[in-house]
Amino acid sequence: VDATVIDAGYEDFARRWNPILDVFDAEGVRFAHEVHPSEIAYDYWTSVRTLEAIDRRPAFGFNWDPSHMMWQRVDPVGFIWDFKDRIYHVDCKDTRVRATNGRGGTLGSHLPWGDPRRPWDFVSTGRGDVPWDDAFRALAAIGYAGPISIEWEDAGMDRLHGAAEAVTYVRSLLWQLPEQSFDAAFSNQ
Repeated sequence: VDATVIDAGYEDFARRWNPILDVFDAEGVRFAHEVHPSEIAYDYWTSVRTLEAIDRRPAFGFNWDPSHMMWQRVDPVGFIWDFKDRIYHVDCKDTRVRATNGRGGTLGSHLPWGDPRRPWDFVSTGRGDVPWDDAFRALAAIGYAGPISIEWEDAGMDRLHGAAEAVTYVRSLLWQLPEQSFDAAFSNQ
């Protein structure tokens, strides 16, 4: 695709979204865009470009969903650090990336979910390859205090079992932050 077509797409996005963002600004609303392959911002660099197109307006941020980053080989924890002022929502959804045999493509090859020939699948939160511990430590470090949801998908697990398991797992990541540094805790002794 010629660069002028891409540029025109971002210009069209800005033309359509700036009036919406004006209303959001007036109403105190923040929009959390899910970084997803069918959207204008679908990976790291398209997220940068999307923010640039709208002059980094504060009303526009991201729904951090690491599941789509994983199968695209985007570092989900690095995304948190680099867009720390733009993480407005957290979606806990996991992905297992399989070793490829040179036959299955990144886009899934039109194979059904759960088919072992697929190069990746969505799995119950905590059972895939998302580095959840590192991610929640990063979220805590940037001061994230917004909503956390579980978007559950797993073709190989009962949904009621999986949803309950995912909630338990995510709750295990929500520990209390220390009131002082580790070394400071011992400085008065």
